[in-house]
This record gives sequence, C-alpha cells and structure tokens, in this order.
Amino acid sequence: MTLWNSIRRLFSSDSDDFDVQLDEFQQKIGYQFRDPGLVRLSLTHRSIIRSLDSPEPSNERLEFLGDSVLGLIIAHKLYKDNPDLSEGDLTKSKAMLVNETTLAMVATEIGLHEYIRLSPEEEKSGGRQRASIVSDAFESVIGAVFLDGGFRAARKFVLSTVYARRDRILNDDSQRNYKGDLLELIQAQGQGMPRYDIVSEEGPDHDKTFHIVVMVNGSTIGDGTGSSKKEAEQRAACVALQWFQNHKSDKAS
Repeated sequence: MTLWNSIRRLFSSDSDDFDVQLDEFQQKIGYQFRDPGLVRLSLTHRSIIRSLDSPEPSNERLEFLGDSVLGLIIAHKLYKDNPDLSEGDLTKSKAMLVNETTLAMVATEIGLHEYIRLSPEEEKSGGRQRASIVSDAFESVIGAVFLDGGFRAARKFVLSTVYARRDRILNDDSQRNYKGDLLELIQAQGQGMPRYDIVSEEGPDHDKTFHIVVMVNGSTIGDGTGSSKKEAEQRAACVALQWFQNHKSDKAS
C-alpha cells in the first residue's frame, strides 16, 4: 500500500474513494461480485460504524457465515485428499488451516488487509495489522462470495487461497495447536483438565501483553506471554509439553 493511500485512509473516515478501490480488490482476489454491496459489507469493520454513528451494518454477520463455509470446504477437501488420516489427524490439520493466524497470514499475502474499512482511531492503533481483524475480514469475504456466487465460487476462492498453501501451513511448527496436544496428553494420563490463569496484563488496550500460567492438579507446569490471551496460552502449553517430555526423560534415566 502506498504512503498516499495510508494517509488518505487515516484522515478520511468514510474512505470516499472506497468504491473505486473495490474494483482493484476484486481483481486482486480473482472474484467479481455481482452485488457490490456484499463486498463493501465484507470489508466494513465495526470500528468505522461506531465512529460514524452509522446505521450501516458491519461485517460481523458475514464473518459468522464465512467461518462455517470455510470449515466445510476445508474439512471436505482434507477428507477426500487424505483417506488414510484418522479423525484426530484430520481435525488437527483442519484446525491449522482455519485458525486466526493462518487466515491473517493468507489475507495479508493476497493484500486483503489493505482494503478493510477501519475508523481513524483503529487505523492509528495498528488495526490493519491485527490478526483478529484481518482474519475476521477474510472470513467475511468468504461469506460474501458464498452469498454472491454460491458454494462453487466460495470453494474456488478458499482452495486457491488457503488450501493452496496447505503444505507450508501444515509444516509450520508455529501453527501447532499446543493447547490441544496438552489436553490430549493430560486426559490420556487421567489427570483431568489443564487450567490457564492470567498472572498479569500490561500495556494499553490496543497493545496489551498477557502473562499466563497453565496448571495441572494444582501445580504450575508452564507459563507464557503474548499479545493476546490465546497466544500466551499456546506458549504456556508449549512449555508444559516440554516439561512433560523432560519429566518422562528423567523417569527413564
């Protein structure tokens, strides 16, 4: 995105040239909407609605729809392409392909984040780079494509953006679901459920750092920090899994 576009978006709360940008956006994602109102809605974050005190809806309902459409498409494709994978392995693969981190990465790579309609305040605070906002907008676009062109159009979009990157995503250790792996391990050992506690929150609302510990049977076995509770919990679970691995090695020796 050019410097001029950034400045223009920052000081124009309603993005007067947004309709022109929509043509560029549709070319970039490889889908031409029959209903331009749907693509506009899919890129409208709730912050700009609040800042304008406008009755216009945000993309939250489309996000809800797009999330379900995305999950079905990815689940179906994984099922067809991997006849030897167990239900558990299919579930893990699907989780890696549809999580917030993956969707934000894909959306950024295709340039979708540049076109999200944000309030000036959200823009200034880095909202265009915030994974939750970008991934939600991506799901909203999927929902919009589904409503505009049907399941076949949505499937083509999802497969060409998300599934086409599956090898890189599934081989990325940073995408591993450490919380799920820890839960599976603990339940297999009959130790109940892990508990995640927030130790501290630091920083302003738009730039917080969370410190979280994970406990099993009253004992702390891992801790982690992150810019979101989810990230901090994943890091704490990763440390906990390493603790179990070390503990197992100690017993073996």
